[in-house]
Amino acid sequence: MTDPLTGAVPARELVEALTRRGQTVATAESLTAGLLAATLAGVPGASDVLRGGLIVYATELKGALAGVDADVLNRDGPVAPTTAAQLADGARARCGADWGVGLTGVAGPDPQDGHGPGTVFLAVAGPDGTEVTALDLDGDRWEIRLGSVRSAVSSLLERLSR
Repeated sequence: MTDPLTGAVPARELVEALTRRGQTVATAESLTAGLLAATLAGVPGASDVLRGGLIVYATELKGALAGVDADVLNRDGPVAPTTAAQLADGARARCGADWGVGLTGVAGPDPQDGHGPGTVFLAVAGPDGTEVTALDLDGDRWEIRLGSVRSAVSSLLERLSR
């Protein structure tokens, strides 16, 4: 069954995979503003695997809540691979989860800090390290946010299958 929100890769599959492994996940979300955590929470059984999420829409909250280093924010900005990596690491550490997912980017319609709409950095932090993926998504704000969630679900599922 296809999840109406995440599309081809259902959040249900991710929750089931984490449950089988006895592992947990936490998120630190900027452009998605909690949409990933809400998507996972919509799956029955999510309470066994979803530790929590940090909504870090405002730049200063990326540091205050998720622990992104001020030097990284000043040097690289809020929309950067290094910021996404530290968001994922921060979510994992601060929520006591096995896995952390960080999402930061530009949903549009206007560019931000020299990045066009659809520029997204997705990081997945886990027991085997942190990996960052750059996404270039098309669509309006909602489509870019949904695409970010879809990509996050797919990326974590892929990491779990290794």
